[in-house]
Amino acid sequence: MPFERERIRAALPRYRSPRWLCGGHAQTIWAKSRAPALPAYRRELLPDSGGQTQVAYDWIDSSDPAAPLLVLFHGLEGSSHSHYARALMHAVAARGWQGCVAHFRGCGGVCNTAPRAYHSGDSTEIGHYLATLRRLHPVRPLVAVGVSLGGNALAKYLGEQGEAALCDAAAVVSAPLDLTAASRVLEHGLPRALYAPYFLRTLLPKVEAEHSVYPPFDLAAVRASRSLGDFDEAFTAPIHGFAGKDDYYRRAAAKPLLRHIGKPTLILNARNDPFMPADSLPDTADVSPQVLLLQPPHGGHVGFVSGRGGGHLNWLPATLLTFFTQVLTS
Repeated sequence: MPFERERIRAALPRYRSPRWLCGGHAQTIWAKSRAPALPAYRRELLPDSGGQTQVAYDWIDSSDPAAPLLVLFHGLEGSSHSHYARALMHAVAARGWQGCVAHFRGCGGVCNTAPRAYHSGDSTEIGHYLATLRRLHPVRPLVAVGVSLGGNALAKYLGEQGEAALCDAAAVVSAPLDLTAASRVLEHGLPRALYAPYFLRTLLPKVEAEHSVYPPFDLAAVRASRSLGDFDEAFTAPIHGFAGKDDYYRRAAAKPLLRHIGKPTLILNARNDPFMPADSLPDTADVSPQVLLLQPPHGGHVGFVSGRGGGHLNWLPATLLTFFTQVLTS
């Protein structure tokens, strides 16, 4: 049955960016400077879906055995140290919930030994993480948050699985749900100049260090990458069975599957997100009755700084936890 979208929307806090913090780029970049201290994580290494490498699960433990479990799937080259992960897990701890940041292969400081890495459409791996968490915590309600790349992968999983999805509710934050449209934005101008070097700074050394575990690919082309499109063409696509970057973006995009989501899901995108053009964001015709779209005019890409002075990152955790509380108690 459809959940009460408008009632839940009315319960969510309204987003207001600091007046001085203008534009999607500034709101994206400044958020990284607002990261709170690192939470007191407990790390556990568990097998990936193929049993060929280990991945890191960083836990926030709750003393309440019935408290909900919130799992976070991070963005490209993210981790439990990312600004949004820190802010969310502090809020989870304050609420008395169980929290977990599930890292993709090769992330969180754990070397990848599997013949594949991670990508925006790896819904199989999302299903594996959720099944693992269900096995470890069979009694707790399970809610999932996906951010950026992790958000697209989670949304794709939700659309593929419908009512059979293994979480009770989900939230998808700043996800490039139309990967083709997002790639066009990131290939040109200021977005390319700002963000490609940021991500390639860690992606290229990682591939260089781990290249022997992967099937054959053009390492020289990877080394020559100057944009995320270059990297996806040279590495992401061939390693994961796509014909090229365009085939990858088309087949991995979650947007065509949003109308099949069967679990209560919040999809949150700022309309000034520099990674995703506003005219490519989903509207109500693109999603199932189980999806609540929230598209504030400001916030950037996983920015959402609010408050006075330098601002803080409290709005996003408050919004996510309010959404899940409303769903779980309705």
